[in-house]
Amino acid sequence: MRGLIYKEFTVFCKCIDKKLILIAAAFSLLLLCKAGYYGGLMASVLLAMTVGMQNVMSFVSDDKARWQKYQMALPMSDMSVVASKYISVLCTLGVSLLGAGALNLASSVLYRNFDPVVWGLGAFAAVFLPLMWTGVCLPLTYWFGVQSAQVMGMLIVVPVFYFIKYFEDGSGFSAMAASLSSYLFLAGAVTVAAFGVSLLISALGYARRREQLHQ
Repeated sequence: MRGLIYKEFTVFCKCIDKKLILIAAAFSLLLLCKAGYYGGLMASVLLAMTVGMQNVMSFVSDDKARWQKYQMALPMSDMSVVASKYISVLCTLGVSLLGAGALNLASSVLYRNFDPVVWGLGAFAAVFLPLMWTGVCLPLTYWFGVQSAQVMGMLIVVPVFYFIKYFEDGSGFSAMAASLSSYLFLAGAVTVAAFGVSLLISALGYARRREQLHQ
């Protein structure tokens, strides 16, 4: 199972789209300029969504390499195969956390301000947004194939444009950040529970597809 986890994390790193990095970097710079001190936080949100999307889109690389047929022939249980993907998602949270820290540090230095609440929200987003994103997309992928992951990946545009428009009211966003901090524990508990349920649903979908392949 450790070999599969290593493989999944390696694929995540190797299949990162350079165009996606450039787009994310451009948006992050825009957010730092338009949102003031809160630009680091919102750039962290964008990065977290990108990490979650990239975890799902790594299936595209597997599909091109025809990895699925080889994977289904491995002498491993369905749960072990699917769990290796989910554990690799947890490993990529380090990338998201490091990026969030760097972005919030840049914002703090640029605007000479340090707010623990904003840093806390950035760390929360870095961890739980990828979990939420993959928790929704991975079951769809295991049940319906990689095409559903590509469709879901496109939906990332919606929250990005929503947040950018919201930046026009900096004081409003300040109040929003303060109010959100009181719901972090509940949101975190719900996300973790949903991630566990997602694993079970994905394992069922993987087992179903393997049975279809062997018929």
